[in-house]
Amino acid sequence: MGYFRPMTHQNPVFAKKLIRWYLQNKRDLPWRKSKDPYLIWLSEIILQQTRVAQGMPYYNKFVESYPTVYHLANASEAQVLKSWQGLGYYTRARNLHHTAKKIASDYNGQFPETYAELIKLKGIGDYTASAIASFCFDKPEAVVDGNVYRVLSRIFGIGTPINTSAGQNEFKALAQRLIDMNQPGKFNQALMEFGSEQCTPRNPECASCIFKLDCVAYQHSKIEILPVKLKSKPVKKRYFNYFVVLLPENKTMLQQRKEKGIWKKLYEFPLVETKKKVALDELEQVEEFQEFATNWRPDSIVLYNDKPIIHKLSHQHIFTRFWIVESAKAQKNAIAIREIQHYAVPVLIENFVTQFFGNNQ
Repeated sequence: MGYFRPMTHQNPVFAKKLIRWYLQNKRDLPWRKSKDPYLIWLSEIILQQTRVAQGMPYYNKFVESYPTVYHLANASEAQVLKSWQGLGYYTRARNLHHTAKKIASDYNGQFPETYAELIKLKGIGDYTASAIASFCFDKPEAVVDGNVYRVLSRIFGIGTPINTSAGQNEFKALAQRLIDMNQPGKFNQALMEFGSEQCTPRNPECASCIFKLDCVAYQHSKIEILPVKLKSKPVKKRYFNYFVVLLPENKTMLQQRKEKGIWKKLYEFPLVETKKKVALDELEQVEEFQEFATNWRPDSIVLYNDKPIIHKLSHQHIFTRFWIVESAKAQKNAIAIREIQHYAVPVLIENFVTQFFGNNQ
């Protein structure tokens, strides 16, 4: 779609106005009080695909539990996943741990200062490499995230879809032209903050906007359609049947997810996935269930929730039902119900455990 109309701009003027706004309106966030790349890195990874209000407690918990990159590197992966529990997108946590070990062992605990070196690290892409390089080391590397796409597309009237290579390259190049070379970190934070607080996705504060006289979207009533994003693939529906096995001595069964995909290396109850919502007699025909039943020798199987619990992820919706299985047969790998709290589990499982077991866990 390109530009609605060309807009003449001077980099110093844009940057100067933006940074002035930022200094007057910025939120008091803990990671902004430091140039420590470890703390900046933590905050940026946690805040990917996560709102500040949700991510703040996790950031504080990580800083307390792992005050340096060495503490994080020396933790077990299970500990890191448990600390991450509830944030979702668990690949972020696994990459975080991997890179902490890399920094500790190969870089003597010191983060590289350049974009080119930072982007080589696992879990650090263009956005995070630019953020660390500019915030911590004053490198003129433009940061482009969802907030930046929105601000620039509206002010400059850019209709190129943001989820295309052409769009990403166009916005990156524009942000790089606009950046304040003398204070790149402050400029980047100002641009992101402006999108988060002023030029919001819905109901932006256009009336008080410092750019409203120059904003193409505002002047041409394009606020609601910018930025442009191509429609994604339809959301996939999955049907999970979890078996909550109640064993002698207040024990149960958990298993670790090994395959690639959601929740890798997290723990869950034994699972049978089906193509639709099924009744018990249909489940009994599934080979996986038959293997479970042979081992458990269940005395009874009762459906806990007929109406599925719908767990929505960005690319799939999981329709979950829990089946309560009582068995008098002891199991070799059983764990005490009260021990579940020590395992990293999906929030879906955590919520069920809290509701079903309550104070018995």
